[in-house]
Amino acid sequence: MSGEQAAQDGPGLGNRHYLAGGATTAVAVDPPRDIDQVVAAAARRGVRIALVVETHVHNDYVSGGLELARVTGAEYLVPAAARVAFPRTPVHDGDSADVDQDLTLHAVATPGHTPHHTAYVLHEAGAPVAAFTGGSLLIGTVGRPDLVEPRLTEELARAQHASAHRLADTLPDTTAVLPTHGFGSFCSSAQADGETSTVGQERSANEALVKDADTFVAELLAALDDVPAYYAHMGPVNSAGPAPVDLTPPATADPAALADRLAAGEWVVDLRHRVAFAEGHVPGTYNFEADGQLATYLAWLIPWGKPVTLLAESPAQLAEAQRELVRVGIDRPAAAATGGPADWLPPGTAPASFRRATFAELAGGRPAAVLDVRRDSERAGRRIEGSVHIPLHTLAGRLDELPEGPVWVHCAGGMRAAVAASLLDAAGHEVVAVDDSLDHAEAAGLTVT
Repeated sequence: MSGEQAAQDGPGLGNRHYLAGGATTAVAVDPPRDIDQVVAAAARRGVRIALVVETHVHNDYVSGGLELARVTGAEYLVPAAARVAFPRTPVHDGDSADVDQDLTLHAVATPGHTPHHTAYVLHEAGAPVAAFTGGSLLIGTVGRPDLVEPRLTEELARAQHASAHRLADTLPDTTAVLPTHGFGSFCSSAQADGETSTVGQERSANEALVKDADTFVAELLAALDDVPAYYAHMGPVNSAGPAPVDLTPPATADPAALADRLAAGEWVVDLRHRVAFAEGHVPGTYNFEADGQLATYLAWLIPWGKPVTLLAESPAQLAEAQRELVRVGIDRPAAAATGGPADWLPPGTAPASFRRATFAELAGGRPAAVLDVRRDSERAGRRIEGSVHIPLHTLAGRLDELPEGPVWVHCAGGMRAAVAASLLDAAGHEVVAVDDSLDHAEAAGLTVT
């Protein structure tokens, strides 16, 4: 058995997809929207993609499974209980499909992340060698059970516990555990360390396998974090059947066109690093770093369906951003421009800017407000005494809660603070972005509780 796996978007969505097969044919598991990379992986291996399988209807990204099956002529396997509006081969518990000589895929019903969730165990010469566990058994944890329907959450949490045990109780310790979620994904119920694992490792460490059902469910439900707003749109898109993507360069916007888009209330997003943005940017633009969690946070914050124009330092940065955004249903930028503020502003127009600072500088200053934009669960662990708390994903609608005067904004490490600072700056607030690790706050003299 040979295989290839890829992190779906590195530090972005935090998912993985897989290609596994033999000498001539392969199966693609939970492929991303931009299927060209999967096709390229198959070409590198010299194999034909004969099967495309989905573990579930995804709530955090747009699947490329339907299009990949169409392009390659592969059979498209989707859990039978998933409600979808396109032709597919329905998969039931216990079904099997041949991948290549001596390689067979076996379906295992593993409800919990969704009611219809299905894992796939790859057998080589009759022995299980790998389990594609999707959003069921993850590394150290399980997929969250609250993305389908609030009334089903506790029931699905109990199903997660049972599904994890079903896999662990029926597979050898050496079986590789290959989840789709859990590498920083908000589809994971908790964040766990590690990039690879086996059933044996999970049996001794996974919280679903070392705790009784009642304890596991109570702790899981208590720890569930905020759900990105765009998740509400992913399931319906995947159920309907996503359209093919267009990754060609968008229309170029000159300074006058950028000014018109800003005046119309559209979102113009600067993809450059936060240091460059703070030093100089087009007034009214927002900063979502291309190398940060661009897709997650832009899709979470932007009003769904609002046109977005991208500003990038290079065509390569723009192309990679487009690729990330199609994965969350932002299919085509309204326009784009590359270069820097000098290229994006009318001649003679000065760029806007704001200060960056450390926690030591914050301790020595007298800001009107210290704004913490982390999520509720993060703030529950520790916070700077006297700080105002408005989570980043709610900030755009709560700007009127901030006092007059300088606002020093922080998160855990600087990236989200930069996004928040750009929102505040665009709204006319005097802002200082704290670009520093929160671990330094107490040593800097701030009271952390």
